[in-house]
Amino acid sequence: MHRRLLGRIVFFTLLIAGGIFAGLHFLAPIDVVTTKPSRGPAIQAVYATGTVEAGITVRLTPRVAGRLIELKADEGQKVAAGQILARLDDKDLLASVAELEARARYAEQRQQRLQELRDKGFASRDQLQQANSDMQAARAGLARVKEQTAFMTIKAPSNGVIIRRDGEVGDFIAVSQVLFYLSTENAALRIEADVDEEDIAQIQPGQKCLISTGAFPGKVFAGQVAQITPKGDPVARNYRVRIRLPADAPLMIGMTADVNIVVAERQNALLVPTTAVTDNAAWLVRDGRAVRQTVKTGARGAERIEILNGLSEGDTVIAQPPDKLEPGQRVRIQAATGERK
Repeated sequence: MHRRLLGRIVFFTLLIAGGIFAGLHFLAPIDVVTTKPSRGPAIQAVYATGTVEAGITVRLTPRVAGRLIELKADEGQKVAAGQILARLDDKDLLASVAELEARARYAEQRQQRLQELRDKGFASRDQLQQANSDMQAARAGLARVKEQTAFMTIKAPSNGVIIRRDGEVGDFIAVSQVLFYLSTENAALRIEADVDEEDIAQIQPGQKCLISTGAFPGKVFAGQVAQITPKGDPVARNYRVRIRLPADAPLMIGMTADVNIVVAERQNALLVPTTAVTDNAAWLVRDGRAVRQTVKTGARGAERIEILNGLSEGDTVIAQPPDKLEPGQRVRIQAATGERK
């Protein structure tokens, strides 16, 4: 009996102590950092990374494999349409041309003799037809090899600038191996960026872009969305977006760039720190206690978020609400953001 009574006393003692502890914990104020909503421009942007490239780049490749024996153009050089840029070794092809020319001459002479014999009745029609066929085959073979010989000379297809050369004299250049990259004349620079498939629906041609690159720290360049590739990459789950750059942009081909595509922009918007809003709600301080306020948000940036409804400029907003904050809990303002205590 005494043991049962003692157990009850201990139980109720612990229960009362726990209640007192919980009450003190709830009643004890929590330090919070607060801020006031401010007015300013609200910008919502989609982030992407990309590479600076020429507006139109032509890749020059040989159609016949061969060893590079002469270079007549180099990187950074302006070239004109039809200008010879390089030559591949064509000795074997020239030898083949000489051989096929001899065969073509023999076939033509044989056809002429059989034609004369046919006219005199000493040759059959089949013999003459075979001679005509042999002559045409010889001519076609000669034309084909001559065309291949012409391929051993790489020429500029248009006016432009050589922006890259991949090959040295003595190298063996395979078929379809790019030897020169030619940027056509008056082709403006652009950025080719990859945008995540979750964001691509927000992107439209004509949208403004803010561009930064490690080569020019602290500088932001303007651009504009020019094209959106209709077919995305199902593996990388992104879409290619081409961004037009101004003519005076100092960026160079091949540079990597960080791109923010502006999808929403409003002036004089009501803004609070992005950390102040979680699950469409913000925490306010009223009469020393925490109040959870549902809000409607708009443009979201890296540091600030637009409030469309639910807050006013006079509200005291908790900038970084503690994880276990409860409605009605006492709080102590530590210091307003941007102000001295």
